[in-house]
Amino acid sequence: MPAEKKSEIASVWARPRRQREQLSREQIVAEAVRLLDADGIEALSMRKLGTRLDAGATSLYRHVANKDELIELVVDEVYGELAVPAATGRADWREAAARSGYSLRAMILRHPWVASVLGQVGLIHLGPNVTKMSRRMAAVYEAAGFPADETEQALSTVISYVIGMATSEAAYLSLIARSGKSEREFAESLGAQGLGGGGGSGAGGAPVEDPEKVREETFDYGLQRVLDGLAVRLGPAGG
Repeated sequence: MPAEKKSEIASVWARPRRQREQLSREQIVAEAVRLLDADGIEALSMRKLGTRLDAGATSLYRHVANKDELIELVVDEVYGELAVPAATGRADWREAAARSGYSLRAMILRHPWVASVLGQVGLIHLGPNVTKMSRRMAAVYEAAGFPADETEQALSTVISYVIGMATSEAAYLSLIARSGKSEREFAESLGAQGLGGGGGSGAGGAPVEDPEKVREETFDYGLQRVLDGLAVRLGPAGG
């Protein structure tokens, strides 16, 4: 007789949840997010996570098969933090798109590791939060009146801008954190060396704008220019 063919579970999202165990999937994911926020993606391992949870690796593997599945779970977890307002049509699509962009930027700055792992999450294996938020964001551009074949492209253009800028900001903030200085102190030290830095003191020690405000204004300027370009595609009533 032929050997019985074993069924395969394609994704962590299809894996049955284990009930009445001391350690839950939610606890594992929450602690993994805390570990990533504190130490970055390079520090993530099943062994280290098990130590933080005071649990053996065997306990973790009952819920999560490997590190790749864990990454799917943590990405979906932080996507649940996004706030994506609904748009009803051309009159309000731009505000909804901008607010979605601000929310995505804020999420990446809270969890800077997420930008480096987004590409590892397969489209087939997207979790409920990623799926829901992606659909909500796409609905904003559909409501704006973009042709069906441009809706995804418009959304991808905005997301690419946001992720690129937020990743650059996160790297800058990580550099500041390693220096042991505040953002203003770091910017002032660069200004004193004539290197600029987005805030602090200018030439001759003259005070300039708060560096955090400068970052926010720089991000918003680029986002609005991207939306300007998309609004042109919609015609006079689109922006």
